[in-house]
Amino acid sequence: MDQPPLKGIRVVDLTTFLSGPSATQLLGDLGAEIIKVESLDGDSSRAIVGPELDGESAYFLANNRNKRSIAIDLKSPRGVEVMRRLIADADVVVENFRPGVCARLGLDPDELTAAHPSLVWVAISGFGQEGPLRDRPAYDMVVQALSGVMSLTGHPGAPAARLGIPAGDVVAGMYAVIGVVSALYARAETGRGRIIDVSMLRGQLAMLSYQAVYTNITNVAPGPQGAGHDSIATYRSFRGGDGREFVVTANTPRMWEGLCRTLGVEELVADERYLDAASRLRNRESLWAVLEARFAERPAAEWVALLTEAQVPVAPVKNVLEALADARAAGDGTLVTVGNGVAEFENVATPITFVGAEQVEPSYPPLLGEHTVSILRDELGLDDREIDELVADGVVVASGVSASVA
Repeated sequence: MDQPPLKGIRVVDLTTFLSGPSATQLLGDLGAEIIKVESLDGDSSRAIVGPELDGESAYFLANNRNKRSIAIDLKSPRGVEVMRRLIADADVVVENFRPGVCARLGLDPDELTAAHPSLVWVAISGFGQEGPLRDRPAYDMVVQALSGVMSLTGHPGAPAARLGIPAGDVVAGMYAVIGVVSALYARAETGRGRIIDVSMLRGQLAMLSYQAVYTNITNVAPGPQGAGHDSIATYRSFRGGDGREFVVTANTPRMWEGLCRTLGVEELVADERYLDAASRLRNRESLWAVLEARFAERPAAEWVALLTEAQVPVAPVKNVLEALADARAAGDGTLVTVGNGVAEFENVATPITFVGAEQVEPSYPPLLGEHTVSILRDELGLDDREIDELVADGVVVASGVSASVA
């Protein structure tokens, strides 16, 4: 059986919160070794208020499996020296500080990639390493707002809405991983690494997709999309007679005809108002009135079954609890259970499967500094006296364990 594709790649993870940790978790799922470098207080997501498991924030747990944690004071010269030694043996560094922070800490990407030409350095930031916004702090909702994404989310006439998922963070993390994999592929040929600049805002702008092109062509800003589509009248949500919502995406002539047959309104197929997609879009208000009235005659589940039989794409609108229950019942590896012998939880697995390859056995997100001693000893070759001295002087945190007893 083949090994995971990134087996043997060592990633030094200097990230916190979500965009960076989501990227390095994905790299770990693909087989890379992730050394998570935290401040002495830990990744700030450890303190997010919300559900907890065994005293740890669920927010942190969601994005930090398959990592080892070392806690270093990067404001101390000795801590920076430890960090530089870790980087010297790394294939990839991922950080999401504001631009310029790494250089001020003594970890200048230009200097370190010059000293280690094969190193791949990924800098995730809100607005990129250059430009007028580079020094501004950014969070998920900030880039959703600035990108136009929030203006598209919600229903017409209602205030702009944040997407219910952290798309600004997660998309940036995904683009970071694409950059890493591309750079490693090029490095195999040239021996040289790259510095990669990933902007959360640019990631959200890229996600606008056809909406960006529509807007550039028409010079008209689209409004909130609700549960519909700007171009396809029969691509939207409806309610059944029981009040449950379901979505219909009848976006081809065959599907349109199947929708009409299923609803018993075959006469609409020949109605000049609805002869093609363009006319249906022009007359969508009158069309929706007919469809909504028919859908109100039966429960949503019945319409879902009937439309499925007619090969019209349809699905009930499920809440997250229902969606995860479906994934669990499917048993196809969508969910992964992560445990440490004391606590365990389910999370969504990385949706990439390499057929015939060994799957990475997920490890529980680390305690702060859980692996400080082993990393200093095994990776950097420090002896117990040196490690205990670093712990005693507050340069590193080692989960309260001294090297001499670890």
